[in-house]
Amino acid sequence: MTRRPAPLTAHVTQLEMTSPPKASLPVPVNLQTAIIRAPDIPLHYYRYLYRRVGKRWHWYQRLRLPDEDLAAIIHDPRVSVTVLYVNGAPAGFFELRKADEGVVELSYFGLFEWAIGLGIGKWFLLQALYAAWQDDPRKVTVTTNTLDHPRALQLYQMMGFSPVATYDALVQPMSSAELLKVLDA
Repeated sequence: MTRRPAPLTAHVTQLEMTSPPKASLPVPVNLQTAIIRAPDIPLHYYRYLYRRVGKRWHWYQRLRLPDEDLAAIIHDPRVSVTVLYVNGAPAGFFELRKADEGVVELSYFGLFEWAIGLGIGKWFLLQALYAAWQDDPRKVTVTTNTLDHPRALQLYQMMGFSPVATYDALVQPMSSAELLKVLDA
């Protein structure tokens, strides 16, 4: 019998941005980059991206969803998934959701572990924000927590987000058996 891992406590911060970013950053040098929106992303590829980005940061929620539920979320016309490629290989992704009238949520954002440290994080976040502001929403929101990259909160604030709420939450890690089942599907 496999023991379930103990829950992790995370301090969650919800942030919002009420005007487009004023920053402008050059495309990273010595790297070939491509940012491609994937409107009908296959579930297995989405799970691959989600796992590669979220593995270190305890992203489990979407991995637990059955195919039908995940497809309903990521193939919803209000949701867009955009993939970053660096030198021809997937390097990260972001997901935007038009939450309601005038609100766009940056649901997920991150880089693969190998791409952290290449100097593309701020630039890629800026591209995500340009996409989020493309339809001139009233505000853009994002949620982060203390299990995310240690500089995530600082980066969001540097790009123009302001904290609006905080709370503590429990994150239930997946057991090895659960994870193997999901990744084997």
